[in-house]
Amino acid sequence: MRAVTVVGASLAGLTAVRSLRRHGFDGRITVVGAERHRPYDRPPLSKDVLLGKAAVADLALHDDEEEAELAAEWVLGRPAVALDPRRRSVRLAGGREVVSDGVVVATGAAPRRLPGSEGMAGVHTLRTLDDAEALRAELGRGRPSVVVVGGSFIGAEIASSCGALGLDVTVVEAAPLPLAPVLGGRMARVCAALHADNGIRLLCGVQVAGLVGGGGRVAGVRLADGRLLPADVVVVGIGVLPGTEWLAGSGVRTAQGVVCDPGCRTSVPGVVAAGDVARIQWPGRSPERRVEHWSNAAEQPDVAVRNLLAGSAVAESRHVPYFWSDQYGVRIQFAGSAAPGDEVRIEEGDPEERSFAAVYLRGGEARAVLAMNRPRPFARLRRRLPASGPPVPAEA
Repeated sequence: MRAVTVVGASLAGLTAVRSLRRHGFDGRITVVGAERHRPYDRPPLSKDVLLGKAAVADLALHDDEEEAELAAEWVLGRPAVALDPRRRSVRLAGGREVVSDGVVVATGAAPRRLPGSEGMAGVHTLRTLDDAEALRAELGRGRPSVVVVGGSFIGAEIASSCGALGLDVTVVEAAPLPLAPVLGGRMARVCAALHADNGIRLLCGVQVAGLVGGGGRVAGVRLADGRLLPADVVVVGIGVLPGTEWLAGSGVRTAQGVVCDPGCRTSVPGVVAAGDVARIQWPGRSPERRVEHWSNAAEQPDVAVRNLLAGSAVAESRHVPYFWSDQYGVRIQFAGSAAPGDEVRIEEGDPEERSFAAVYLRGGEARAVLAMNRPRPFARLRRRLPASGPPVPAEA
């Protein structure tokens, strides 16, 4: 193999480039990115960037010295639009083609948008650095009222940052309780209580009917029960869509992501996938699962690259899901996967004090760990989780 194209220039793409060089690949590497920025860290976008505590330079994932060592060509601001599997040719917006012997798909995902919000000023999603800078500029104009649609971790972090800025914030969640499928009902209620603890309104079990506004700018959020929430700024955090549209007609199987075997190999030889876009299918298990966590994007590409270079399955992706979230001065950490019926045992601390560590037990065995402001106990308890066998991600 003399040339590899990595499609996606975020954490998973950068990790793939590092892995290629670490495993001895000395051929040409071309990295294609839809954004104009070099790889940067996304978790601070909803926190330090919105609060003005982090500059663009603080987010960089690699420096000039490492870039020289990696010796890759970075083609940024030009998204991939098609893949020719026979020629291993990636066509970019503008017409350029990049031909190689292997392709790593690391195109991540893009935020879902509310119908009718296209082109309406004051309506934001938060996925990219440009998104964060645009939202920060809006939040700095006076004291806008903010409605966050979606009570996911990203929605909660945005609400936390807006609250820290002294803004009036309402979070709208369609489900009866945010994050219950991930954390289970009992622990989801503890996390949801952080909003009320900090003066943020949380409305659950209600759908958004649409946005209202005038002159091309949002003025409020209409709920399905008829209520109107005034809003100068609306932030939408209702999930993401994996970046697979450019693979249409390529023969690469997609189904809410790029479907891969446990080694991150796709249905087309010489094409692998990793990160948010990869949907792993374990034999005997259905459906396929995607994991949208930073830690997965930092680890899974190495498996994909090893198998790409070997031309066979020499490694499997056995990442145990792990994520963290900073909200209202509280560090939430979770590892493993919870399931209905798990016994949740508080190992130390008190959930009412928002400082505790808990283990999810299934059949007497630890399957997940959750902590608030208890990093050391969390690390200790996390070591109890099974490290082998097909993982069951916390998010699909």
